[in-house]
Amino acid sequence: MAETRWMTINMGPQHPATHGVLRLVLELDGEIIVKAIPHIGHLHRGVEKLAENRTYHQVIPLTDRLDYTNAMGNNLAYVLAVEKLLGIEVPKRAQYLRVMMAELQRIAAHLIWLGTHVLDIGATTPIFYTFREREEVLRIFEEVAGGRLTPTYLRIGGVAKDLPEGIDEKIRDFVKVFPQRINEYETLLTQNIIWLKRTKEVGVISKEDAINWGVTGPTLRGSGVKWDVRKAFPYSSYDEFEFDIPVGTVGDVYDRYIVRLREMEWSNSIVRQALDRLPKGPILADDPRVVLPNKEMVLTDIASLIRQFKIVSEGFKPPKGEVYASVEAAKGELGFYIISDGSNRPFRLRIRPPSFLNLGALPRMIEGSLIADVISTIGSIDIVLGEIDR
Repeated sequence: MAETRWMTINMGPQHPATHGVLRLVLELDGEIIVKAIPHIGHLHRGVEKLAENRTYHQVIPLTDRLDYTNAMGNNLAYVLAVEKLLGIEVPKRAQYLRVMMAELQRIAAHLIWLGTHVLDIGATTPIFYTFREREEVLRIFEEVAGGRLTPTYLRIGGVAKDLPEGIDEKIRDFVKVFPQRINEYETLLTQNIIWLKRTKEVGVISKEDAINWGVTGPTLRGSGVKWDVRKAFPYSSYDEFEFDIPVGTVGDVYDRYIVRLREMEWSNSIVRQALDRLPKGPILADDPRVVLPNKEMVLTDIASLIRQFKIVSEGFKPPKGEVYASVEAAKGELGFYIISDGSNRPFRLRIRPPSFLNLGALPRMIEGSLIADVISTIGSIDIVLGEIDR
């Protein structure tokens, strides 16, 4: 009998389709993948340890740089955890502003996913379409927060500043035209025969396997599991907004594509609802641990002002305890676990990144498939190594 021999090859960590420094060790029988092992750790971020050596306020800019396509959502998950630790009630206007920015960020994240995913498979046109709309979102972020990719807009207790004059009309113009833009993407892709052949019945993961592997986000919902943190554990007034949870049926690359398209439509609707019902009022909690005193207090009580500046510069000291808070980020459930020892810095901070767990299920999706299907499948789970090698 002829001897059966497998070929072992590396895909990455210098491969553009691995979306970062991911190394996949593939064992092949011809072009069929017999075994796949993801290797991570090449990026050496150390964000969690960096956070443990900074005050609670100083950690916020670090969160922008985890999944850098979802900076607003990263900010939100972290500040929710600290606010839970402190027992702070965030003003309603700030909650709505957070929702608006988080959903615009979800749209921007899905747009960069769609453009690069399609580019991986071989089509160049859609990325020019998706980056056109993503640029509009980033311009809005620039006016609101002063930054585009890493805006660091959220604060413990609220947001950094209110909406600038005239920005609401620009946001309305965007949400009005965006549904037509999604139709353009679908015209290019949804019934395209090449797209269908590269995505249908490719990278399949069943509902049971997705749950067992801890997969979340559009990758989980593509397998038919109707789970969304915004619905299951509403935060920042999400229970006051009307939106549905799109799900797939097969759990393949195509289902994950459709789920993200529908999610962008619902995010667009949520932004419109938040803008229509945006409450008046303060944008920061009235709590001396996180907010400077108002002008009247500054003029009448210099001692309090000095104490407050000391708190802001050296960091407040929350009570001892531990908390966990999570959000539905663009890629899935993003959670922060913080242990406080009563000092002005987190004693321990650990992050539950969605890309990390979603990547763990990749071998289940691609073993038994063709090597060409690896590219489609990696793109469909939408990983960013910035939050995997945290």
